[in-house]
Amino acid sequence: MLDRYPNIDLDLFDKDANPAVRLFGRRFFSDQTTLELLVELLLVAVSPKKVGGKKFSNMLPPLDLLKFPWTDTLDYAPHAHLNLKLFSFFGASKLDTRHETHRSQLERLDEELQRHISVNDDTPENIVKTLENLFLGFHGVGIQRTWCAQSFMPICPGLLALETIWNETYAVKNRPDCWDDLVSQYTAYFSVNKHRFLARGGEVLYLQLCNAMNREQEEIEAWLNEKGLADFLTSDEKNPILLHANLESALNDLMKETPATVSQLAEFIDRGVEKETAQQTDGDANNPRWSKCGWCPKETWPESYLFAVEILRVCRARMDLMDKLEMLELLCTMHIIRSLAAQASRYQRNSSLQIWPACRLAISDPDGNNRTVKQVSRVTVQAVSKTIYAGLRHPDILNQTPKSLRDKLYKEADRRYGHKLFITLGKRIGLIVPRRGGGMRFVLNPRLLRLLIVILLPGRRMTYDAFKLAAESHFGLAFDETAIGRANAWATGVDITSFGGATDEWLVKMLQESGALRKLSDSCALVENTAVLDDQEKMK
Repeated sequence: MLDRYPNIDLDLFDKDANPAVRLFGRRFFSDQTTLELLVELLLVAVSPKKVGGKKFSNMLPPLDLLKFPWTDTLDYAPHAHLNLKLFSFFGASKLDTRHETHRSQLERLDEELQRHISVNDDTPENIVKTLENLFLGFHGVGIQRTWCAQSFMPICPGLLALETIWNETYAVKNRPDCWDDLVSQYTAYFSVNKHRFLARGGEVLYLQLCNAMNREQEEIEAWLNEKGLADFLTSDEKNPILLHANLESALNDLMKETPATVSQLAEFIDRGVEKETAQQTDGDANNPRWSKCGWCPKETWPESYLFAVEILRVCRARMDLMDKLEMLELLCTMHIIRSLAAQASRYQRNSSLQIWPACRLAISDPDGNNRTVKQVSRVTVQAVSKTIYAGLRHPDILNQTPKSLRDKLYKEADRRYGHKLFITLGKRIGLIVPRRGGGMRFVLNPRLLRLLIVILLPGRRMTYDAFKLAAESHFGLAFDETAIGRANAWATGVDITSFGGATDEWLVKMLQESGALRKLSDSCALVENTAVLDDQEKMK
């Protein structure tokens, strides 16, 4: 049985019954969108939290708490923001999901807001309509769902909300008369712990960060040196104490980039004109409504430490907030793909080898012109899938699964938590094409390339060859002949040395078109991250 972080008991009859959950943690799930992974991660970060009886409101747990072994769950107290969601999303929700009590509460909110508005050259009604359009413009995901199950873009703490699902069947059966009936029986009319959309993936990501930063510096540096990653991190990034402080500061700064007026308006709409709803859904400061995180495998700390460094680099990048959020969304997905492969590789028959990177992704040119590379890329897609499939069937995990339930649980593991999750995530971000049909292969699009430039360069610039090596060291991405040969050897045991010409010309062209490549000579080029200040700019 693998070690867990925090070291809580397994629930083998419910939450941890599936073998994929026991291997990867509670849980990464195919129904959770890439944006919702980021939303949930930031929701945990901004919410009040506690471990055992120790409460804290920082983005990350204090160092003294991180260093103390956790035997209790990490609990957090997110807000539901029901009034704000109703105000923003009701008008854009499907007609058959609108209950009369919802409509009457929206009318009440509109009337109360109009009473608080005083203008000279417009009407309060128009101002309220403008505010509705403003917050609808911050819509993130879930447009086909009931208004309360939708999510905002995570641009500030005031827009980060707990998953809330309308229990229509219960409402039809009990016929509530008014909104007050709903909130007085909040957990009967609304489900807050089903984890259908905020499906715990962001919670696992948060726990992985905590797990990584409670390691000792000597252990981290030894691993980085052994795996050839030391040159790709700065001295501050190799120090978990400094990384913890810098990441805490960077996440705080990220959540403050949106003007404070937006959060203030959101707070006023949600609980300023009508307080009873928030009191019923969220509790109060002394007795909030807690949600419990699950756990992550303790041994995933190496890839999680890289994830912490990469998040820090995105947060510090010189770009606007929406670009940073897009980068973080892609990064969360790339990290989960890396984490699935790395953890599964630890449970192979030859897991004692512990190679890094755990998987090799041969990246073919977007048009698929090089047939040999295209075929190697397809083989590596299959190899990663097989690694995850085999890891789930390690004897220690297989034997924990009751024989009578194995077929059912393993089908679910493969389809929703395992190798098909890897394929689904890869297709969602454009790492795997085509979206439908056979012949799946790895490619790189401009969005992913931009992410790599931001997260792989420890400074303003690095050589093109170092950039390719960093991409391979962080994520197993293979671009040139040598790296693709290694990828094929990893996947098939056969080393290929000839590919009928350069395999990375398309990457050079893509970097040039993005303005990120500076050629110094025919044999030397620099990749530049313009989102990082150079030394002269820092002096100014």
